[in-house]
Amino acid sequence: MSKLNKIIVVIILLACTLSGCAKKESSKVIIYSNADEEAQEVIKQVLDENGFKNKYILQAYGTNELGGKLLGEGIDVEADIVTMSSYYIDSAQSENKMFVNLDESVAPLEQTPKYRTPLLAIEGSLIINTKELEEANLPVPTSIKDLAKPVYKDHISIVDMAGSSTGWLLVQTLIDTYGEKEAEDLLVKIMRNAGPHLESSGSGPLKKVRAGEVAIGFGLRHQAVADKKEGLPIDFVDPKEGNYALTESIVVVKRSDKKTKLAKEMAKCIVEKGRVKLIENYPIPVYENEKADPEKVSKQTKQYTKPLTIDLLQKHLDLSEKCRIEARE
Repeated sequence: MSKLNKIIVVIILLACTLSGCAKKESSKVIIYSNADEEAQEVIKQVLDENGFKNKYILQAYGTNELGGKLLGEGIDVEADIVTMSSYYIDSAQSENKMFVNLDESVAPLEQTPKYRTPLLAIEGSLIINTKELEEANLPVPTSIKDLAKPVYKDHISIVDMAGSSTGWLLVQTLIDTYGEKEAEDLLVKIMRNAGPHLESSGSGPLKKVRAGEVAIGFGLRHQAVADKKEGLPIDFVDPKEGNYALTESIVVVKRSDKKTKLAKEMAKCIVEKGRVKLIENYPIPVYENEKADPEKVSKQTKQYTKPLTIDLLQKHLDLSEKCRIEARE
């Protein structure tokens, strides 16, 4: 290439960078979601059925992975719409001011910031394989605290909260119910009982219970309810401590006026059209006038007593990691 041509190429590249054509905005709305497969299928179904087919790309992420992207990349994140655990969204907005206010069409049960609207709520529960429990001659646990008993060693599976927010539900339950000191002692014993069945995926314990690798797991209640309904040898036990819950919300990232308008229309569609379907699998009402199937709803849904923040998450992560190290000793 001649010297003149090289200069021309440099000028063109510089012009593209300054004009923004080096990073052209995609015509499709990109959706990042930490929701599990059931919720993602609902999102795709309602968008496809309401005029948005082939106008979006949905990408799934683990909670902590997506949380890291929101906090680390901020407004430069590729996504235009995000569905995510509410505490991560609030922290990302506080740090990066990256989400636009949404047009509220339905009223949430709890006061919610204008930049996010609830999508669903998940709650934890004990999950048991009735066949394996009987064959191992194990008592049915009635509380999460029971999982620390020696009788359950090598028969349980739980989630490491470093890998999934499902694990945080278990840690929240122990701390909120028994205080930090006793919770730490219990968590060490529970992790020792889990041994190699300490999972990084929120669905990991359920999969092991389904496969009969363990008799008992801690996981998401709605998944165990669905398995039982399908006739699998799966049941669930609502622990004495209560079924602690987390909400997941939907937000729209600041973009050009045209892209923001389309993303907001999609977000509104997902909430207005999707909630009817979502509440069938995630039976916790999050909007006024919603009613869940009483057979699917736990009788003692609880929220952690303190606001859920990234700082609180990190504090509990540190405690969980300390317990994990001690459990291996």
